[in-house]
Amino acid sequence: MARPPKLDLPLRDGVAASALACPPGHWALVLDFLAERLPLVGRGDWAGRMARGDVLDDGGRPVAPDAPYRAQRRLYYWRWLADEPIVPFVSRILHLDDHLLVADKPHFLPVTPKGRYVQQTLLTRLRQETGLAALSPIHRLDRETAGLTLFSVQPGSRDAYQRLFREREVEKVYEAIAPWREAVGPEFPMAYASRLEEHPVDFMQMRTVPGEPNAVTRIAVLERLGIDRARYELRPETGVKHQLRAQMCALGRPIEGDRIYPVLRPVEETVDFSCPLQLLAREIAFVDPLSGQPRRFVTSLRLTGADEGLSQAVAAPER
Repeated sequence: MARPPKLDLPLRDGVAASALACPPGHWALVLDFLAERLPLVGRGDWAGRMARGDVLDDGGRPVAPDAPYRAQRRLYYWRWLADEPIVPFVSRILHLDDHLLVADKPHFLPVTPKGRYVQQTLLTRLRQETGLAALSPIHRLDRETAGLTLFSVQPGSRDAYQRLFREREVEKVYEAIAPWREAVGPEFPMAYASRLEEHPVDFMQMRTVPGEPNAVTRIAVLERLGIDRARYELRPETGVKHQLRAQMCALGRPIEGDRIYPVLRPVEETVDFSCPLQLLAREIAFVDPLSGQPRRFVTSLRLTGADEGLSQAVAAPER
């Protein structure tokens, strides 16, 4: 028997409904299935959600805590965390039209819900602010990185924008603050090419290995910051995971505030907001796939350096 089409359910506090398929199985109750399939929520929490009408069947009807389990259907629920860390920095919409939203993501804020973060994500904040349920990221930034992030407004034009990134037709410019060594290392500006692969043990890290380069970045020095620090401009020509962080570390210039390179530090229960990663997605440019017109966006954020506090939002017009 074919499952009914997915429901188009409204946002709740900016969070879209998650759909969960029900396979054949041994569960007597829907509650048994949810508690086993998604155990991090907890059986008691699932029972409370169901009692409040926060779990729906594929007809949009609330599922009671004592409802029998039935396979070949979908269940719907809205993710919510009781003890979600608060990210005390503001996101900002820089541009919005019928197809594209461009926003500034502050440091420490994830782009999409994952793990410990649901409400405290850029996507949820933007959905709350705009009411656009179909809003979806076109690309991603690491949680620790600040700056420009693009979102699709309509599903029908989403792939056209995502294709720009897949086919490397987007010009991206980053800034970073990192060590400066007067007489050590390469001369700048330079094009740095290397081969990056996931570390076999520390899966969070990428490592440099022999072989044909798969990561290329153009690096220049924008200004010296005292004796032993500098502000760098990074223009990635490829999009490998952690490319900028791993390559700057390999050059002996790990980006300030990096908790992954050169040493992977343990995850802390309490985030130290005073030491952000000094990496900023500063500019992004491309030819619009719908209008054929050139587009360029510039962040409103500036790196101030880990010893001077957090990145500050200042006015920077779209160009």
